[in-house]
Amino acid sequence: MHVIAGLGNPGTKYAGNRHNVGFMIVERFAELHGGGPFREKFSGHFTRVRVGSEDAVLLKPATYMNLSGRSVQAALAFFKVEPGALVVVHDELDLPFGTLRVKSGGGLAGHNGLKSIKESCGSSDFLRLRVGVGRPRGGKGAGHVLSDFSKEESAELPDVVERASSALEDILQRGVQAAMNLHNRKD
Repeated sequence: MHVIAGLGNPGTKYAGNRHNVGFMIVERFAELHGGGPFREKFSGHFTRVRVGSEDAVLLKPATYMNLSGRSVQAALAFFKVEPGALVVVHDELDLPFGTLRVKSGGGLAGHNGLKSIKESCGSSDFLRLRVGVGRPRGGKGAGHVLSDFSKEESAELPDVVERASSALEDILQRGVQAAMNLHNRKD
């Protein structure tokens, strides 16, 4: 069993923000794989899916990005899942918009959601699906991730979400190395 945590901020105010791309992807993955409605638990919302022979819990922490670890840790403990079977789907400033990267463990690149998960779970040895949102030309990263996608990005976003859902399916069905080989291509 895996826990797939899509990171974001709760509420309609943040729904279209770049920071919420993790929520968007987990919601689409649930639709594609017959997940029921998301239920409230673990300081978040979750549903379960089966992809081939693999079970997965899909989680959207409702603790706000900077405290995501509380929700993730509670779900891991309840389902008795080790951090190595956790997949975190998150926005990534260091990648151009729409670029996907599957990663196993490693640094946190200043991402407060990832920092919170490491602190709460005691490990950074979890899988990540990094979804590029690009860096702003001027200004601060925080303002960029807390703003909505541009009109041009919004037109391409459904394709990004579909490709990310495919990457998650490959992680579950083929393993992380195969998913890296398939999805970590130069665009």
